Amino acid sequence: VQLVESGGGLVQPGGSVRLSCAGTGFTFGMYTMGWYRQFLGNERELVAAIDKTGAKITYADFVKGRFTISRDDAKGTVFLQMNNLEPEDTAVYYCNRHPRLWGQGIQVTVSS
Repeated sequence: VQLVESGGGLVQPGGSVRLSCAGTGFTFGMYTMGWYRQFLGNERELVAAIDKTGAKITYADFVKGRFTISRDDAKGTVFLQMNNLEPEDTAVYYCNRHPRLWGQGIQVTVSS
């Protein structure tokens, strides 16, 4: 049972990046999935979550319409499309299977 994130890296302010998280070893479609982020020295904070039906989606206030979470249960993958990125979005992003299964984290750095 694991989650593996991909798609991070260095992006310029105002740019976009798409994170992917592949889940294996469990029935992906039965779980709420989410993305969290963590700044150095801080606790992880919720970025976005999508329930198992895809009908209930939650975003943190700081997303401000810039990010979109989606899921493809046939592929066992959850996505986070991040647009109009700001330097303040620089963090390690973690995939989560509610409540306590975590990916290894992936760095997103927003810098010119």
